[in-house]
Amino acid sequence: MPKKVEKAKGVAKKTAKSASAGKSSSKKATKKIEKVEEEIMLQPPRGMRDLLPGEQPYWAQLRRVASKLGHEYGFQRIDTPVVEYANLYTRSIGEGTDIVDKEMYTFTTRGGDKVALRPEFTAGLCRAYIQHGMNVLPKPVKLFSIGPVYRYDRPQEGRYREHWQANFDIFGEQDAVLDAQVIQLAHRVVTSLGIKNVQFQINSIGCPKCRNEYQDLLVAYLESKKQKLCQNCKKRLETNPLRVLDCKEDKCMQVAANAPQSVDHLCNECHVHFKSLLEYLDELDLPYVINPRLVRGLSYYSKTVFEIWSGDEEGKKHSLGGGGRYDYLVETLGGEHTPAMGFGLGLDRLVAEMKRVKAKTYVEPKPKVFLAQLGDLAKKKSLKLFSELQKNGILVAESFGRGSLKSQLRVADRLGVEVTLIVGQKEALDETAIMKDMVSGTQENVSHEKLVNAVKKILKNNVVVSNNVL
Repeated sequence: MPKKVEKAKGVAKKTAKSASAGKSSSKKATKKIEKVEEEIMLQPPRGMRDLLPGEQPYWAQLRRVASKLGHEYGFQRIDTPVVEYANLYTRSIGEGTDIVDKEMYTFTTRGGDKVALRPEFTAGLCRAYIQHGMNVLPKPVKLFSIGPVYRYDRPQEGRYREHWQANFDIFGEQDAVLDAQVIQLAHRVVTSLGIKNVQFQINSIGCPKCRNEYQDLLVAYLESKKQKLCQNCKKRLETNPLRVLDCKEDKCMQVAANAPQSVDHLCNECHVHFKSLLEYLDELDLPYVINPRLVRGLSYYSKTVFEIWSGDEEGKKHSLGGGGRYDYLVETLGGEHTPAMGFGLGLDRLVAEMKRVKAKTYVEPKPKVFLAQLGDLAKKKSLKLFSELQKNGILVAESFGRGSLKSQLRVADRLGVEVTLIVGQKEALDETAIMKDMVSGTQENVSHEKLVNAVKKILKNNVVVSNNVL
């Protein structure tokens, strides 16, 4: 055999071997990829959850009440992004707060921007107020928001890492009457949900002018009791001493009980403002107590701060939300000096409280008309009829997926409708429908053109209009 032929065969064998080796290595690589492929977790991340259809009546009631009362008080809806630049929150909420130090979801985008999931609404609202020139609008500017917020906090009962809030904010007025109106609105929202045993915790933490002097007194007192404070509060003493008053540790609460009170060290302006607020609340006959240890967890608050609590038979208190005045936040973020006041409600906690007190939920309007069909052509015609009836404000139920007429009529009977419309093959060809009055038992054939009026007549103009809930 010629050497060239032998050489060629050798090359062919090597090529075949390398090809088969490539295939086997490819198979091995595929197997490796299959081995390292992560299992899909059929659950959301810890601290987050689905709001299932069975829960929605509570949430629908919440959204309906909050939106309705917000509108009555002159608030306009605004939606801000869930993701903002992280420094918006570090600048506004402040270093040394739990939110900034421990609880923010921050990450860097592919483009290199450091962003955060919003931990609260107010900073984003102030950013929008400045960006869109709302300072030229007639005052006060009243804004309402609703949506999820995110905090990497330890999940517990009523507190989730993704939770929902409704926020009401007023920009451009510093009169204490606005503080009272905001508290009145919070009271109306909560009590309108069926939660009656409500109390407001109120305090004034002063303005920068008088707070610095008070903070010096507080730090001097806390330094003398430093050994009795928890480790967190020892750190707070350096970064955010007011937060020591808000600590829930027993030993810190004992220290805070004898601490200087901010209301005793207000400047004249803050004193007059707080006195006026209390007079307004007395006039409104709203249930409140002055809590000298209430400071709220955010650095931007000034003057009025408050929280909303409900209580049960055992005396246990449940926090439902809170807020306060933040007269210097817009200015801190680069806008002009703009006094502001607002509050947020924790919707997850409100739902839990509604369940606890067995509050009424939103009830969707029930259909009074059922549309049954038999056959493919009847389905096509029924789709159009369904649309026409809905356009005319008649809420209609149907069961397009059910094959037998008998099973569809069972659904109609279960729903307790007043009128059943039946479209079969003959009716589809004639463009008519059998209209049966379920109350009297009478029935007749009606053309498509006359069907809407005929149904309205049977219902005696008692038309059920489907309500869209935000």
